[in-house]
Parts: sequence; C-alpha cells; structure tokens
Amino acid sequence: MFDLDLLSILLPAFVAGVLVLSTHVVLGQQVLKRGIIFIDLAIAQVAALGAIVGHMNHDIEALPFSHVWMPAIFAIGGAGFIAWLSKRMADELEAIIGCFYVLAAVAAMLLLSNDPHGAEMLKELMSGQILWVGWSQLILPACLYISILAALIYKPELLSGRAFYLIFAIVITLSVELVGVYLVFSSLILPALAVNHYYGRYKLFWAYIVGLVGYVAGLVLSASLDLPSGAAIVSTLAVSAVIFRLILNLNSKTTVVNGAVNTQDSTQV
Repeated sequence: MFDLDLLSILLPAFVAGVLVLSTHVVLGQQVLKRGIIFIDLAIAQVAALGAIVGHMNHDIEALPFSHVWMPAIFAIGGAGFIAWLSKRMADELEAIIGCFYVLAAVAAMLLLSNDPHGAEMLKELMSGQILWVGWSQLILPACLYISILAALIYKPELLSGRAFYLIFAIVITLSVELVGVYLVFSSLILPALAVNHYYGRYKLFWAYIVGLVGYVAGLVLSASLDLPSGAAIVSTLAVSAVIFRLILNLNSKTTVVNGAVNTQDSTQV
C-alpha cells in the first residue's frame, strides 16, 4: 500500500520532475524538428563523462560545485562540436551523434573499470536517484531553468539558431545531475512524440500533461512497489505517451472529418 509518510520524499522528487519537464518538453519538440534524436543521449552521456572525470581527479572533486561545472564544460564542448558538424556534415549528422554517444559511454566504462564504486556511480548517472533529491539540489536548476524559459519566451528564435546547442548543453547538464541519462532522454523525446502528429490547439500544453502524468504515475509506482524510480518513470512516461498519442490523433481525425462535412454542407447550401 502507498504510505502517506512517503510524501516528504515524493514531493521534492515531483518538483524535480516538473523542473526537468519545464524545459525538456520545449527542447524535445525542437529536437524532433531538427531530426537529431540522439543528441540528447549524446550530450547527456558526455555530461556524465565530465562528472566521472571530475570524480576521478580528487583535486577537481574538492573544488566548489565541481559536480556542476565539470559536466557543463564537457556538455558545452560536445554541443559545440555537434553544432560545428551540423553545418559541415548535415547528411551524416545523426549517425555521427550516435557514434559520439557510444564513444562517450565506452570512455565512461573504461574510466570506472578499476574504481571500486564505479558500477554504482555509473548506475546512478544512467538511472538517476530522483527519489533522493533534496530541496537544496533544486535551487540552482530552478533558477537557471526559469531564466532559460524567460529568454525563450522573450526571444523564441533562440531555438532555431545556434544558441539552441548552448541552451541544450546547460539544461542537459543540470538534468543529468537530477534524474539521470535515461530520464533525460525520455523527458525530451516521449512527450514530443506523443503530440508530434497533433495539429490542434494547445499542443505544448498536452505535451506537458503527458510528461506530468508519466512522472506522477512512475513516482507513485516506484514508492508503492519499491521499484527503481528511474526505470519506473521511464516506463510510465512511455505508456502515457502512447495513450495520449492515440487519443490526440483520434481527436484530430474526428475534427478533420467534421470540418470536411461542414464544408461540404455549406457548399451544397
């Protein structure tokens, strides 16, 4: 049974999910539009590699906020490299991004191969520990996400320019720290896929609903059945995306049919 005492754990985890979705839903639609699906996995993995490099070097690890700026350096560098490639190898970009992800993942495994806690750290970076997120960990992401959203509202053209890659790198760095690589990818792609063929009003609103339903269901399922939180949320996000995609597509077809009938009637009159 679900224990109400778990609310103190679930509430900051839910807020972390809301913060991640706040930027990822918008960026995910841009990723689909650009046709660079694997960029989120690649940049998330590169950010994780930066965290591992910082962990391996005790001098760096001892520096303030090294767990944030070290992954950020790697992520921004990776995003800059992909932005450079996008103008020179556009026809092969997705394949190169996939290779970039694999190489970053292999490098992470090699670096942690002799670390006694390597397997645990790798699992944490990939699956995340969203249930154990504390309120203090949410302050920096909240401030930066709000600033980024304000900038995108004021200048939406930032998403279509090269600034997209810088924004993407910053957002992904913070999100990997909160929820792990798998949830970063799922939060970007699944809500965007759910509404990809929906052309009605409030498309962005429905994408946020898909994400929120997935996070709430996953957190409750994880806490109630003692399941890994990251895996549970990814699963419920996928189910939420499939259900909403079917419903929204059906609604769109019904609207189109009704519109065609109304047009035909008015023509006959």
